[in-house]
Amino acid sequence: MPPLPAYSVGLGLRRGLLADLQAAPAGDFDFLECAPENWIGVGGRLGAALDALAARHPLTCHGLSLSLGGVAPLDETFLQRVRRFLERFGVTLYSEHLSACTDDGHLYDLMPVPFTEEGVAHCAGRIRRVQDVLGRRVAVENVSYYAAPFQAMDEADFVVAVLEAADCDLLLDVNNVQVNAANHGYDAAAFLARMPSSRVASYHVAGHRDEADGLKIDTHGSPVADPVWALLDAAYRLHGVRPTLLERDFDFPPYAELQAELARIRALQARHAALAASHGHG
Repeated sequence: MPPLPAYSVGLGLRRGLLADLQAAPAGDFDFLECAPENWIGVGGRLGAALDALAARHPLTCHGLSLSLGGVAPLDETFLQRVRRFLERFGVTLYSEHLSACTDDGHLYDLMPVPFTEEGVAHCAGRIRRVQDVLGRRVAVENVSYYAAPFQAMDEADFVVAVLEAADCDLLLDVNNVQVNAANHGYDAAAFLARMPSSRVASYHVAGHRDEADGLKIDTHGSPVADPVWALLDAAYRLHGVRPTLLERDFDFPPYAELQAELARIRALQARHAALAASHGHG
């Protein structure tokens, strides 16, 4: 499968959106993203729906359970199942979270990893092993976090160090940058500028909830906020346009509202294409 075009827009393949995705007019989105954990081994009506959608749209995959920052051994049996799933559907982009989510069982949340040199080496070693087992490069996502244990370095330094040590790509979630910047008092634009353009494989945008003054919760259950749109614009300017996914995991609105957000991503990409063309002829 060829890689996704840089100027492409995607939507999460969620069971609650299946009917809307199946009925969506051509051109609303260019690709769909699913979590392999939610679809591996699924048959019957849902399996048939996945097959039909995958026949019409390229799939990307965003994992939930590798626990790249965790201490429990990597589940290599599961990784082999993921590899077969990726190969079956011709998936060119597979990503995971730069976090921990397992200990003695699944924690059902994404736990922050200590921002230390030891944390860098630990995560990078696990990512390299994942890439070896899968036989491909993977992208890791900067995650939202609400506590910051053992911060010997700042988040941007940590993320960059892991990317370099693992020699992997970055899935840059601009909503998570906005949430963390508000919650931990750093400058979102400065964080974006620190990320290495050559490693940015794709972007995520999503909604969050303003819980209280100085506290934002990353929910994926509301519309994308204006500051996040501004950050996506800045990311395109800094790092270039890449495939961009609209994440919506629950509280699904009428499909027309998602269409409008997808169209907004496409319009932003078109504006940057026009800017690039004008500079190219200048």
